[in-house]
Amino acid sequence: MMSEDSCCRICCRGVYSCYWRHPSERARKCSCCRLSVLTAVSLLTLFWMYVCLMAFNDREDVNWKAFSILKLWVNWFMVLIIISAVLTIYCTLLLVFALFQLALKEPLDLHCLHKLFLFLGVVFITLGIAGISLQWKEEWHTVLLSLQATAPFLQMGGVGALTLVSWLVFQGFHRSRRVASKIFIMVVFAGVSVAIFLSPLLIQSPCLVDEKQLPPKPALFGHRGAPMLAPENTMMSFRRSVGCNVTAFETDVQLSKDRVPYLMHDNGNHFLRRTTDVLQKFPGKDLNHSTNLTWEDLQELNTGDWFLKTDPFRSVSQLSEQEKKTAGNQSVPSLLQLLHLAKTHNTSVIFDLKNDNNNDTNDTVKTILDSGIPHDKILWLPPTHREDVKKVAPGFKQVYNNVLDMNRDGADHLNVKYSALSFAEIGELRNRNVSVNLWVVNEPWLFSLMWCSGASSVTTNACSVLQDKNQPDWTMGRDTYRCIWITLDLGSLLIMFALFILKRRREMYTCSALESRELSSFLPSE
Repeated sequence: MMSEDSCCRICCRGVYSCYWRHPSERARKCSCCRLSVLTAVSLLTLFWMYVCLMAFNDREDVNWKAFSILKLWVNWFMVLIIISAVLTIYCTLLLVFALFQLALKEPLDLHCLHKLFLFLGVVFITLGIAGISLQWKEEWHTVLLSLQATAPFLQMGGVGALTLVSWLVFQGFHRSRRVASKIFIMVVFAGVSVAIFLSPLLIQSPCLVDEKQLPPKPALFGHRGAPMLAPENTMMSFRRSVGCNVTAFETDVQLSKDRVPYLMHDNGNHFLRRTTDVLQKFPGKDLNHSTNLTWEDLQELNTGDWFLKTDPFRSVSQLSEQEKKTAGNQSVPSLLQLLHLAKTHNTSVIFDLKNDNNNDTNDTVKTILDSGIPHDKILWLPPTHREDVKKVAPGFKQVYNNVLDMNRDGADHLNVKYSALSFAEIGELRNRNVSVNLWVVNEPWLFSLMWCSGASSVTTNACSVLQDKNQPDWTMGRDTYRCIWITLDLGSLLIMFALFILKRRREMYTCSALESRELSSFLPSE
């Protein structure tokens, strides 16, 4: 047995608590409360880390929001991920250390610095949750959606963790002297156990399906080309997306002062500042609208250097020296250039009109018709002036951004955010032969979920990653999952029952030994 003054105990007490020697009795009485608080904070950090990881697919939304406020393009989401990861690891290790202290029968009086860091961690997470709830509410739908991909495995992990923790719970139960405490411990533990064991009854996932019933792999639409491989909305980016076997180029169209349609996402008071050197080329010029520059002015801008400097997807290191040189010399492309590329490779084009007025619509349609691209390769998305476009170019495929408008016009092409539809709704639309395109899907887990749901296509920044996926991350027949679930639960119950009996016998043996020792101390020695 480890002595009270052993190096291990002294080290544990010194690092973890405020006491280097024997702890006070006050600390011993508060140990249970401190462990509860530490456990709650650790679970909170794990939950927050899960939210951050699931939101990673939409990290550009966070970066864009920060850019619109600070006018500085930095990978703010990566900063958030790093801070959250450090906090989660810290709290988890602290909890493991607390359990080690508990095994040594030491009190859990946290050092004041630990208390401060835990408090700051709770404040940080609270602000993060409040920020999502106020500014990014739709991301909670993504978190709920992610459970369709992770819930079966989270439940399995929960059963394993519950089985491991049961030893400490049973120890506390047997050592408790008050009946009320025993009842409280077992009621809470039983409630948590039932919730974890029976949670599969509530788990619904489209990937719980036999492989024979798996829908075809969704086609890929290159979001502004292939922005992980080249600067977004440049000809290099679209050419790189051709190598990813995309079936459509997704882009954004604006018109210059002299009415030339060109490709650029940013507009308004952020016009050109993020992806070009416009501030250096035209200092002092009004840059709050796309029509403030002529096509000749736009051709003077560099649209690739920013990509090499900011490395938005941490992918520049994967480029060869020649590819980096090419990326650094890109210019603003016209819509006509993209249409010629699409015509050459038999690729469709889908786009947003950033300033969807009648003149922009007319000039854009005229450019498309003059390009000679087959009309069925144009996926017309802008909702304004749609009826006029149908009259001029009836061969365009009309794509809608909500189901009501699509059903009203009797159309069969839908383009919505991936979290806008449930997997049941996607399946229903698929059965009606409606082509459902979901944007923007970058992470393999999300792509797998959309694949299982039956999406026709996805718009993605990561076409180079998703093109190599030959099957979803996982699929499992419902009967197979049911067998695994029941077997795992029964195995856990048997192990916990054995641990309960073993701990009970050990406590009884310890009590008997103490009683024998006390009795022998009263007997007269010979």
